[in-house]
Amino acid sequence: MNRLNLLNLLNLLNLLNLILVTGTAALAGIMPLSATQPREPVTVLRAGAARVDITPAADASLPMSGYASRSEGFTAIHDNLHARAVVIDDGRGRRAAILTLEIIGVHEALWEAAAARLEREAGIARDHILLAAVHTHAAPTLAPAPTMTPEVAQQRAGYSRKVEDAVVAAVTNAVSALQPATVGFGVGKAHVNTNRRASNGEGGWMLGNNPDGVSDKTVAVIRFDDTRGEPIAILTNYSVHATVLGSANRQISADLAGAASRAVERHYAGAVVAPWTSAAAGDQDPLYRVGTDFRNVTALGHILADEVIRVADGIRGSPRARIVARQTIVSCPGKRTVQTPAPGKPYTFEDADPVPIRLSLLVINDMALAGVSGEVLTNIGLRLKRQSPFNRTVMVTHCNGSVGYLPDDAAYEHVSYEITASRVKPGCAEDAIVNGFLEMMADLF
Repeated sequence: MNRLNLLNLLNLLNLLNLILVTGTAALAGIMPLSATQPREPVTVLRAGAARVDITPAADASLPMSGYASRSEGFTAIHDNLHARAVVIDDGRGRRAAILTLEIIGVHEALWEAAAARLEREAGIARDHILLAAVHTHAAPTLAPAPTMTPEVAQQRAGYSRKVEDAVVAAVTNAVSALQPATVGFGVGKAHVNTNRRASNGEGGWMLGNNPDGVSDKTVAVIRFDDTRGEPIAILTNYSVHATVLGSANRQISADLAGAASRAVERHYAGAVVAPWTSAAAGDQDPLYRVGTDFRNVTALGHILADEVIRVADGIRGSPRARIVARQTIVSCPGKRTVQTPAPGKPYTFEDADPVPIRLSLLVINDMALAGVSGEVLTNIGLRLKRQSPFNRTVMVTHCNGSVGYLPDDAAYEHVSYEITASRVKPGCAEDAIVNGFLEMMADLF
């Protein structure tokens, strides 16, 4: 029996066992939260949230991230960048933190430094941390580059320290704000994204607009309320690149992710914090893409925010607190592109170092948040949701590291940008990610 069949059998046996338990509980007038609830003692949830500004100094000459053709520093700040944190506690000393940063990615050095400090200064174990970037392409780069002048390199190092400090401040502020809370989950749909792997009409593939390509329109919402029913935090998860703004833009912005977060926060006013996370969006662009018109950023951000608000208003939470976390690293054979496809020149690559992919699982009651340290294509996210024993499964990408594009097996048949840019050889990432999470999930029952 192969590993996947064994996992499916284990999940079936657990489900049958819990159905029997459910039936007995129903006769007593008590219904469990979910037939796929981890076996953990029920305690009362506490939650806190905080937001910290990470906007660079206006006079910094930092280069912007995301587009190789753009090497100049930013010229203005259109909207401020933020770190947002939600911390939860089960009353028995078990805490977890969900953080979002309005930057392009969480590189390994940032993850390691932040995780170590959060363990030391906030008492949160590294395997209970989800630190995710929204993947805006209109923020400063945190990565060093040999082309940087000494002055710019110094400014970049200073900005990296600012972001790291903000991560710690956001979490410690959220810890200070912990209070009895409820948590609930809801889903909606928004037509803000589209598959971008499009035929170029010459037998090849380009970054474009492919309305017939696979695309997940699901808007997942997790709402944390205080005991009065007022929101503490509202977390959004959606599959789209934060690339309404393109390489010609030189203004700092959190793009549509920030626009959506700010709109949700304005709607509920008070101290609500609205983190935005990217689902499996490696092949998903916004309907308006790579331009300079901030009206398009606002428009798409508000479409998302309106759906988030609609869904959030229908969520009724539970005070129960079951917090379980697991973390592992799976490895895939590496590659390096030698020749991108061109007329008369087929795509070729050579061997490279193996690519470690960090998988971070955080379970809150009957919700499974699956963090991946890379840019995952849609089919992998959809497959995990289909096969997960948790009906409420949310993939959070650009999380706890950044290893680049992680295509599904079938995607390699069409050599698009995501394939040539990926560091992973065909035939590994999809199974490694999905089976890695299924194994961690099976361990919880």
